[in-house]
Amino acid sequence: MMSMKPKQKSGRVGLARALSKLGYCSRTQAAELIRTGYVHLNERVRRDPETPVHLDRDRITIDGNPIEARAKIYLMMNKPRGLVTTASDEKGRETVYAVLRAAMQSQANHQSSPHDPSERAAQRNNAAKYAFPEDPSSRAESEQQLPWVAPVGRLDKASEGLLLVTNDSQWAARIAAPKTHLDKTYHVQIARVVEEAWTQSLISGVRDEDGEMLRAKQARVLRSAQKSCWLEIILDQGKNRQIRRMLAARSVEVLRLVRVAIGPLQLGNLPKGRFRPLTQDEKRLLDGAMLTNEARRNATSACKQR
Repeated sequence: MMSMKPKQKSGRVGLARALSKLGYCSRTQAAELIRTGYVHLNERVRRDPETPVHLDRDRITIDGNPIEARAKIYLMMNKPRGLVTTASDEKGRETVYAVLRAAMQSQANHQSSPHDPSERAAQRNNAAKYAFPEDPSSRAESEQQLPWVAPVGRLDKASEGLLLVTNDSQWAARIAAPKTHLDKTYHVQIARVVEEAWTQSLISGVRDEDGEMLRAKQARVLRSAQKSCWLEIILDQGKNRQIRRMLAARSVEVLRLVRVAIGPLQLGNLPKGRFRPLTQDEKRLLDGAMLTNEARRNATSACKQR
């Protein structure tokens, strides 16, 4: 698994944000831990998530365990259809963490003694319970498992394909930021056959039922069958359920929607329901693409101000 040594931190941030920056849990989970009295700062209980922290010199502990910066983890997942892209769901629907837990359970199966079924079952249960705990108070029991990670952005329940997962909250925020926003490429199966000229309307812009103008950066027909066809649509707007809203406005039913690329990163042949670490080259490609986008947007902004 690709990880990177954490850099030395400096400056003052809120306590909840500090835990997120250290890769311990999300800011929401951190705030819950802090308010319930689990977190000590310099040997004192702190219940205010905004308590100032100097990451380079203050000591944070949870249940007596010191919290240090964790190695950064960057994963790519092929999200199956039917999973929600959240840590937990108020409706009880299965989330993308099921994919991660399944991998940990498989790892536990391989590590178990083949001669001891009871031990093998216990390891499977522990892996499923503690690999990616949704209750942050159970973190102390999971120190030997993969650290907290979170999806970067979202794919809706009915969509599938490439999803980034990381414990580097700053990196995740940069990918979603307007200045560094990366194009996203989708392959979309629709319940009708269209001509190449029809896809130009998606580039020109479509108003959804609320009157919002939605545009694709690029769109083309990939292949056609008798009653359906596949389109390739590239977005640079990053709006919620954008493709589904655009096609609904044209009275077109979406049969499948698969994200196949984020910027220069391709889903490739990663099997559905599996994940793997990014290679160093893939991470560098993503970072380079973000820097290029930021420089381009800064230059455009400077030209407009002249």
